[in-house]
Amino acid sequence: MKKIIQPVFQLENQLSNEQISFFRQYGFLHVKNFVDKQTVTDFLTEVNNVQSQLLASNTQKINGIPLKFGKDTDGSTIIQRLAFTSQYSSRLSHFLKDQRLKSLLQLLSPYEGRIGENEKDGLVVNHYINTENSQFSQMGWHTDSPRDLFLGSRILPMLNVGLHLDDCAAANGGLRVLAGTHEQSLFKLLFRKKYFIDNKADKNETSFDIEAGDLTIHDGRLWHRVQQSVLFGEASRRRVMYIPFVTGAYQVKHANSPTPFYHKLAQFKPGSLAARLTFAGFKPKKLSV
Repeated sequence: MKKIIQPVFQLENQLSNEQISFFRQYGFLHVKNFVDKQTVTDFLTEVNNVQSQLLASNTQKINGIPLKFGKDTDGSTIIQRLAFTSQYSSRLSHFLKDQRLKSLLQLLSPYEGRIGENEKDGLVVNHYINTENSQFSQMGWHTDSPRDLFLGSRILPMLNVGLHLDDCAAANGGLRVLAGTHEQSLFKLLFRKKYFIDNKADKNETSFDIEAGDLTIHDGRLWHRVQQSVLFGEASRRRVMYIPFVTGAYQVKHANSPTPFYHKLAQFKPGSLAARLTFAGFKPKKLSV
């Protein structure tokens, strides 16, 4: 595993030159203690309330985005991937207006960026847990860029910003990135690894020692994955709120929005991205970044 000396960053209302320089070179930032422990607890309460509401109403999709369901340690049903969470919580919606989050838009310069609360998949909560009946304990290598292709546009800059709601030492799994791959060619962005299928450790990957309340930021073109916890049950629980920072035309989602094709493709287990794109009639030579 590649060791990159990661400065201990704090985030105020404006990014420092050191933070911008580090992000430009490596494609990610790790901010410590972005919110305090009480705020983490409050946010978890909000997420649990939203989950209870959606389970009670038997909601399967939000704005065309399928929810991912699984089982908790006690066998009860949980939502392991929850989209547009802030649309059901005024507290979480207010959090997205935090000036410190808005300061991250500078990383998208010279493009004009915004926080996509009502675009893409909105505020997503991923709930990883390693149990016998869990449907979501890891995630294979991928970038966040191909979704633009499936939506009929060229690849545009975006940020994926995660607020971590549980402690997760690197030895216990969690986020892995290939630093610097945000500057790769279009071919390597699409075909460096088998999207979501390949979850093998890479000798050049960087890991993180995460504490609840930390914030991670990575360029949408950066290759990354989520390593399965070496622990089982409650000790493996890892919850993250992901905030999309987007550019380009404003594309709001609504109750009648169709399910994007890339979510339908996610239901296929075998094959590589190349096979999936071939199935979709995708021709790389006609695309531009």
